[in-house]
Amino acid sequence: MLSRFVLISAAALAVSANLAVAAEGGEATASFVNLKGETVGKATLVPASGGGVLIRMDVSGLPAGKELAVHIHQKGSCDPQTKFMSAEGHFNPGQMEHGFEADKGPHGGDLPNQFVDDQGKMRAEILAPRVSLDGKENGVKGRAIVIHAKRDDYKSQPAGDAGDRIACAVIK
Repeated sequence: MLSRFVLISAAALAVSANLAVAAEGGEATASFVNLKGETVGKATLVPASGGGVLIRMDVSGLPAGKELAVHIHQKGSCDPQTKFMSAEGHFNPGQMEHGFEADKGPHGGDLPNQFVDDQGKMRAEILAPRVSLDGKENGVKGRAIVIHAKRDDYKSQPAGDAGDRIACAVIK
């Protein structure tokens, strides 16, 4: 009898957790494309329990053995013919300066640099504390995640001297 109660309680907790995620904007996904328009990875975004969004990324075909900048950009457009300039600038709902080391920063879309392994794969879990998945001013659904060719220096304006855009994904 006790084990039946435990199973029912566990199921109720799972349903409650799923309802809480749905109430906070649910889950979002994003598929990365490279400059040739080929699909090279994916991301899943979920609300973080303490606020913000947890981004889980798995992307391949990147420059091996390097740290690369990752940012959330303003527009949900990943046109390879524009070298992903169609995504426009960093998402910046608070009109802050770029970078974690800026006196008046960072942008909502500023994220920590991520390491690419020797096979050209980036597997990351990134907490984005200044954004959400809901439709509020800091919501990221309909925007883009962009991976750059270099690391972000966390201070240069307006984009951290992160270099060319090499992969892009629209958040849906």
